[in-house]
Amino acid sequence: MEIKKTGKTKNIRKMKLEKAITLQSYLLFAAFFALVLTGFWYSYFTRILDQENYRMHTHGVALTLWCIMLFLQAFLIRKKLNALHKIVGKFSYVLVPIIIITTIDLLRYSINKSFNGQLGTSEFLFVALVINALIAFLIFYGLAIYHRKTSTIHARYMICTIFPMITPATDRIIGQHFQSLMPYLYTIEGSPIPMVAGFLLGNVILLGLCIWDWYSHKRWNVFPFALLILLTYHYSVLNFYKFDFWKTFSYWVIS
Repeated sequence: MEIKKTGKTKNIRKMKLEKAITLQSYLLFAAFFALVLTGFWYSYFTRILDQENYRMHTHGVALTLWCIMLFLQAFLIRKKLNALHKIVGKFSYVLVPIIIITTIDLLRYSINKSFNGQLGTSEFLFVALVINALIAFLIFYGLAIYHRKTSTIHARYMICTIFPMITPATDRIIGQHFQSLMPYLYTIEGSPIPMVAGFLLGNVILLGLCIWDWYSHKRWNVFPFALLILLTYHYSVLNFYKFDFWKTFSYWVIS
């Protein structure tokens, strides 16, 4: 009787994890969208007519649509509207390239706006922050599409796509509301680096998902791999500015 009870408990635990990922993930995407709205509320959403040029709008609209699509897709799965979920998902084949193009376009514009012929540490760091976030995002999205017929893996990788996008929101939230934290942040050449707060938040959440997935399914093939990609991305942001190959690449990006 005790053996049967233990087996039943394990099955319930597994069901709870899959339910959280496939049926409750819309709450995680809603929280992520709320984080983005909070971060960009004063710099973009309340100043839409005051933006410098079209680049802010193309980039802002593309990422807003991505946030909405993540929430909508998870909600459609919750409502068992699988056919509509697949139709909406095909929109990502167009939206993701737009995100890549508009992000790089805005990056080049932002650097060239103040470019005086010489890039410094902050510019090399900024290129790593943006370009390598896109690479991590594309890895997660590509794996999600590759595994689109295996719903449990597909859903996990779609969740992972939000982690490279956390720092733009957390950076602005810290800058706008928590300036007092600046002296306690990690510094590079004496300057505080607010993105480490976003890095830490993403790592903690993803580590929690790794533990949850192992505890429930003994699964190591999604979240731990995603954590490795995320940590590599974070390392690149905090260290690549030192290397000549990255400096050469950064000049090429803005040329």
